Amino acid sequence: MDFTGPEICAKPAREVVDMLRQKIVSPKELLDASYARIDQVGETVNATVIQCRERAYAQLSKLKDTDSNQPGWLGGLPIGIKDLNDVSGVTTTMGSWGLRDNVASTSSPLVETIEARGGITTGKTNTPEFGAGGNTFNDVFGYTRNPWDTSKNAGGSSGGAAASLAVGETWLSHGSDLAGSCRTPAGYCGVVGLRPSPGRAGGGPGPAGFLNEGISGPLARDVEDCALFLDSMVGFNSRIPLSLEAPSVSFQDALKHDKKDIRIAFSEDQGGFAPVEREVRDILSSAMSIAAKSGITVEEGCPEMPALYDSYVALRGMHYGAVNNFVPDFVKKHFKATLRENINVGVKQTSHDIYLAQRGRTEVFNKMRDFLSDFDVLAIPVVGLPPGPVEQEWPSVVDGVHMPDYVDWLRFSFLATTAALPALAMPAGFTKSGMPIGIQLVGPPRGDALVLQVGLALERALNLPKTPIDPNITHG
Repeated sequence: MDFTGPEICAKPAREVVDMLRQKIVSPKELLDASYARIDQVGETVNATVIQCRERAYAQLSKLKDTDSNQPGWLGGLPIGIKDLNDVSGVTTTMGSWGLRDNVASTSSPLVETIEARGGITTGKTNTPEFGAGGNTFNDVFGYTRNPWDTSKNAGGSSGGAAASLAVGETWLSHGSDLAGSCRTPAGYCGVVGLRPSPGRAGGGPGPAGFLNEGISGPLARDVEDCALFLDSMVGFNSRIPLSLEAPSVSFQDALKHDKKDIRIAFSEDQGGFAPVEREVRDILSSAMSIAAKSGITVEEGCPEMPALYDSYVALRGMHYGAVNNFVPDFVKKHFKATLRENINVGVKQTSHDIYLAQRGRTEVFNKMRDFLSDFDVLAIPVVGLPPGPVEQEWPSVVDGVHMPDYVDWLRFSFLATTAALPALAMPAGFTKSGMPIGIQLVGPPRGDALVLQVGLALERALNLPKTPIDPNITHG
């Protein structure tokens, strides 16, 4: 597909950062290009819904003269921040009407880390209300549309982040993930999204920082750029209870060494855990066949995890009970029905449900740890069907199977969240109608670098397009 934006917007983030390092391009030129692209396609896709131009240009004079060879150095690269995280002096709505005029006085610790390494925030990307949902829309900003077909949804809850990357508004974009919120939009928009190990890219939600189910992660247009953005997020921060020290070997350096003897376990439906439409199965199977021909070992397999569903639902309930249930009433009164329902599930569950979830998630963790002693990753779908109409909050049927709850169509996101494992969503192919389909690579405990290494090998084998596109406008 065509791309008519500024030429530099189509270059990989790592290449642009190298240009910054060599002073071939200036941060101001990049900001100019980024905003020019937002002006060009912003109304069509509705991805970057809050702009902070005055702040962004002012940040240029505050760029620190840090060592440009340090991992994660961005040097003035424009980025997007999901509208769930505070950026000082910028509106944070969380997609909720009750917060439409809420201006943050300080930035979240993760945003401070990214900006300290030279990231320049262009604005906030769209999210469903409080990040609740696999389709990105809200009463404040409306729908974010899929660049590949603007009558379709971009996934959620980091739909604005993924769509902004797909059209070239920014080179890197921050997301977060509880029920696949980095992974579903990446799969639907043809980009890469990583749910890292908890603590790797900050921690849980501010008021409940010990929760490890809802965490931040990087989105990018390819695996190597994803590694760059992850490097810009890492490091211990005493304000973040779960935060981990930066690894001794950066994620970018880990990708400089080709992983040998890669072994992928592949399951079209995660051992029957969730329905998958025939076209999605065929695309994923074809991707694995290509991988096998490239020298990657691919075997069908998936461990049985009977405790997974109930454990995840209870853990998700804990998140909503500990976070969203404590939102002030003047904001709560505007909540959409599905957000209210999620909170009610969390509040009404019993202590026994929570105890079982802690035991169940440990069982799932152990089963995956044992299973992955023979494989590098488990490859499963991101979701079981292609993007649906943008006006549809969630699909009620997948492959002829009724979905009893709006989170059930996101079942493939449960595993990594429940077992606290890293998971990478990346392009696997396209439907006959031209919509992207993603595949998810779930890795072993703290195996973020391994997941990225396998993802890079698979990306090279599949050789799919990685450059941004002009929106395919199909809606009236």
